[in-house]
Amino acid sequence: MLAHLTDNARAFARVSALALRGELVDAYDGGSEERDAIIEGLAGSSADQHRAAVARHSAALEAVWSQATADDWDRPVRFRNGDLAGIVHMRWREVWIHLVDLDLGVSPREWSSEFSCHVVDFLLSRLPAGVDLRQSDGPRRWSSGGAESDGHVEISGRARDLAAWLAGRTPQQSPAGPLPDLGPWPPHPDPIPDEARRSAS
Repeated sequence: MLAHLTDNARAFARVSALALRGELVDAYDGGSEERDAIIEGLAGSSADQHRAAVARHSAALEAVWSQATADDWDRPVRFRNGDLAGIVHMRWREVWIHLVDLDLGVSPREWSSEFSCHVVDFLLSRLPAGVDLRQSDGPRRWSSGGAESDGHVEISGRARDLAAWLAGRTPQQSPAGPLPDLGPWPPHPDPIPDEARRSAS
């Protein structure tokens, strides 16, 4: 997991730096095979090596982002056919969700309401149609869609507990309601050809 977080920072720093120069690149030129090979190669590092690498690449990523102006956050990137702001959100999710997996004493109870609602927004597609979510510690409501005549069911809970459940992590308090089986994590959309991006801009 530490190897994944380390190389995720490195790859995002590269994508972000080139996006600021108007260049579109893949996070990994060799696709998922290259990504997996890099992570496997880093996995055998010592704890001290992991800590140093995570700190170094995270600092480099933040240094790139510090160069962005307000207008730069809309710059397109190939990653998820999104923009530079989407890279920031992706890193936000990666760090906080995987901190739970690392067994460092961090759990979803440390997730802020803002982060938790963001995670629910991102993972809502994991729900089957006809399921509504209601935040019990705030005003937010979500719906997975489907006709009302299909008989919607409501699941309620604190934002952090709804987010943890959708993310496949153990919530502090299980959301109330009939919990359905969840679908897959949102897939990466098919890439948009660079020519189409240029013609749309």
